Amino acid sequence: MTNTAVIENKALLNINEFCDYLGIRPTKARELLKEPRNGFALKIGAKWYVHKQRLDAWLLEQCDKY
Repeated sequence: MTNTAVIENKALLNINEFCDYLGIRPTKARELLKEPRNGFALKIGAKWYVHKQRLDAWLLEQCDKY
């Protein structure tokens, strides 16, 4: 199974998977994760995760704004 297929089947993405999924660097990823009310970020302990389904919905909303 490729990395893309693994990401497609997961509900939560870690920061590295989030970066791969969006094609962004970790610095920008952390900036997005720390933005209040983004609706997709989840902090468990000291680690950040992304709810993939909510991220996809957020991306569609961002596209509709422009």
